[in-house]
Amino acid sequence: MYKIALVEDDQKIASLVKTGLEENGYEIEIINNGNTALSQLVENPFHLIILDVMLPHVSGVEIARHLRNNAINTPIIMLTALGAIDDKLTGFQSGADDYLLKPFHFKELLARIEVQLKRAPVTPKKENEVNHFLNFEDVEIDLKSKEVKRAGQIIDLTSKEFNLLVLFMQNPKRLLSRQYIAQQVWDINFDTGTNVVDVYINFLRNKIEKNFERKLIHTKIGMGYILK
Repeated sequence: MYKIALVEDDQKIASLVKTGLEENGYEIEIINNGNTALSQLVENPFHLIILDVMLPHVSGVEIARHLRNNAINTPIIMLTALGAIDDKLTGFQSGADDYLLKPFHFKELLARIEVQLKRAPVTPKKENEVNHFLNFEDVEIDLKSKEVKRAGQIIDLTSKEFNLLVLFMQNPKRLLSRQYIAQQVWDINFDTGTNVVDVYINFLRNKIEKNFERKLIHTKIGMGYILK
């Protein structure tokens, strides 16, 4: 039986969705606030997460980012009344796999759940079984200890440099725009008047590429950066 986390603070919606999904053979656990979601979604295994955006304490967007930054790749369907294109882009960029507007038809939610489960049919791992390491070429990150190594050599990074490297390591060979990097690492909308992304890319390069022959972070002029 598939186990689904339903993160929703509206009791009426949560009850209706829970009842409907249980009638279709799913096991549902309701989580009604952001703080609880942060801990339970990391510690407990789920096959899929249905995530409201506007939650008490911590938003659904922040929760999705936290999960992805901790290498938790459970499919996420966001449920929200926020339907502007910028809201949708923020949802997808935070790590959501699908985005469904309220009010919604239950049959559509059911169909979207089935699609996500077909794409990711793997049984979820328990917390102590989750792979806490990211690897690319000769670079390794231990997400628990925050230790970074290249070719066995420990690399000391600041918090922002570490988060920036994790973002690249989670998206190898994928072009990342400055706007996307700014949103993921700094949680800010990109301001073309600031060069904070470029500055920190240079900081990171100086630490993980200095004294190494192979360069890893490459610039695509006018487009962004790519780890390859």
